[in-house]
Amino acid sequence: MSGNLPRQASRSIINKYINKETIKYVFTTHFWGPVSNFGIPIAAIYDLKKDPNLISGPMTFALLVYSGVFMKYALAVTPKNYLLFGCHVVNCTAQAGQGYRYLMNNYEKSKQVLTGETKQTVKVESDKK
Repeated sequence: MSGNLPRQASRSIINKYINKETIKYVFTTHFWGPVSNFGIPIAAIYDLKKDPNLISGPMTFALLVYSGVFMKYALAVTPKNYLLFGCHVVNCTAQAGQGYRYLMNNYEKSKQVLTGETKQTVKVESDKK
């Protein structure tokens, strides 16, 4: 009888998650649109480690606006597309991080040029006697 328990549990899980409705959903644009769209936030997250000089401010702003609009769209359609909504939440977060890096990189440079400040390392020697 103990051999049947794992088989029944796996069969129950399969019947619950792999059914006609799930398979029908996987073959729709409500599924594949967001899945293919996840390339944008994945790339943005990957780019968070790269040099901030490579960030395009206008493109980052455009992607923020794009994701904001499509977050609203994902909840406006019937049925609500939570996968698309989640994709754009991740993208907004990643693009906001990129935008912050872009602003800090460019703001710091312009601030240094305007004020003539330079970052200097001050070496403090301790008194050893």
